[in-house]
Amino acid sequence: MSYVILGRAIKNEYITLGVLGSVFGGAFLATRGGSKQDTKAATPSIIEKVKEAVPLNAGSSEEEELMNSIRKYIAEAEKEAGSGHH
Repeated sequence: MSYVILGRAIKNEYITLGVLGSVFGGAFLATRGGSKQDTKAATPSIIEKVKEAVPLNAGSSEEEELMNSIRKYIAEAEKEAGSGHH
């Protein structure tokens, strides 16, 4: 079976190969690593932007406990990220 795209008959096999190539190619480009200096310089600014963009205000004691656990998790993740990569 084939589909007509832009006036030309394209077989299913070619459409499938094109889609798979795009997906795997995009995944490869998205996951390939950059230099260590770039990631270290960019990481604090991203974390700071997120902290500024997401206000953590509690309306009840349960929400306050949740916010405290989120802050603790963030602090531990920052500590691990800072000491994990040399």
